[in-house]
Amino acid sequence: MEGLKGFCCVVVLGMLFSQWGVQSFELDEFFAGNVTDVSFLESMSYLESVYGVSAAAPPPGALMVGLTLVQGAAAKGAVCLDGTLPGYHLHRGFGSGANSWLVQLEGGGWCNSIRTCVYRKKTRRGSSNYFEKQIAFTGILSNKAWENPDFFNWNRVKIRYCDGASFAGDSENKAAGLQFRGQRIWLAAMEDLMSKGMRYANQALLSGCSAGGLASILHCDEFRDLFPRSTKVKCLSDAGLFLDSVDVSGGRTIRNFFGGIVSLQGVRRNLPRTCTNRLDPTSCFFPQNLIANIKTPLFLLNAAYDAWQVQESVAPPKADPRGTWRFCRKNIDQCSGSEIQHLQGFRNHMLNAVRGFAAYRQSGLFINSCFAHCQSERQDTWFARNCPVVGNKAIATAVGDWYFDRANVKAIDCPYPCDRTCHNLVFH
Repeated sequence: MEGLKGFCCVVVLGMLFSQWGVQSFELDEFFAGNVTDVSFLESMSYLESVYGVSAAAPPPGALMVGLTLVQGAAAKGAVCLDGTLPGYHLHRGFGSGANSWLVQLEGGGWCNSIRTCVYRKKTRRGSSNYFEKQIAFTGILSNKAWENPDFFNWNRVKIRYCDGASFAGDSENKAAGLQFRGQRIWLAAMEDLMSKGMRYANQALLSGCSAGGLASILHCDEFRDLFPRSTKVKCLSDAGLFLDSVDVSGGRTIRNFFGGIVSLQGVRRNLPRTCTNRLDPTSCFFPQNLIANIKTPLFLLNAAYDAWQVQESVAPPKADPRGTWRFCRKNIDQCSGSEIQHLQGFRNHMLNAVRGFAAYRQSGLFINSCFAHCQSERQDTWFARNCPVVGNKAIATAVGDWYFDRANVKAIDCPYPCDRTCHNLVFH
């Protein structure tokens, strides 16, 4: 299972919003049924390039933050796939936020085979040689109070993702020149940030989007343990609730893929023992089997019809050789009645997966019925005019209310198509 050829297709990114906030992109043949040769990482990197701030032209007036490489990392074996140094972008806090820290783990897919990891190490997802020297800080990373009301003046960090296993692997393949050192990168980055003042934090939030959202779940309790008990520490996972779901052909596309990551990159030893003591390692890479045992307060932000999971887990081209789902994959408004019914089943799977978690007083939830992926890093979905809301509450407001204990936040949207505030993605 090494899907997704055609990463070099031309993608025209159009910020075209209707009155209901529909975002439109040119995708042509990227998700065509003959896409079979490069890897799952290409679709993930594509989607996160679309949604993420680092690949697109920065919005006008956005804060641009420079890259810092972790100079002592190589001595610890904490290196990217190709052996280069890991890095992060840090913007210092000020005023009342000077001793508060928000650490964002970058997403960007995974690689599950030697061939796909070799490909990845020649991109910004596997080598700091290709990192942007500056990236825009928007959404939850913005330094403007009107864009990011609760965290704008915190120390805000984005840790770059260059290992391909959600900062969780620890292995190598010398013959292929591959270093699978995500866990060491995580530790080296934390050590470096602690030396730069994070050890004095009175408040801290670990967040991440997509593969980074999965990482924020995996590392949540480790992050808590960095600080004294007097420090307020919580975690946020955006679009990281990857479900162990069956695809439209009855296959286990995402389970097979995750199994390859865990095996190839030596992830097993870094998975929570509360999970591996009772389940196989691949199952313990799925958040639904982890969230009940995380001690640190955790907030799950997810679209009920997550665009990436619909396209690459529920209805991947390999599972749909006749292209029945071709239009639905690109635009939820073009799904047939039976396809919508299938997607409602996916939503129900998600709600069932978080039912026990939602019962915890300290947990937070925001599950909106949108066809989206990663909503905390994009300004239009985080906090803006006409941004998505559930119960008249924007995502930024919900996260802030939960973090600062202003309200108990368990926001679960009504089923599609009731929510007209969604910024649904449309792929042409």
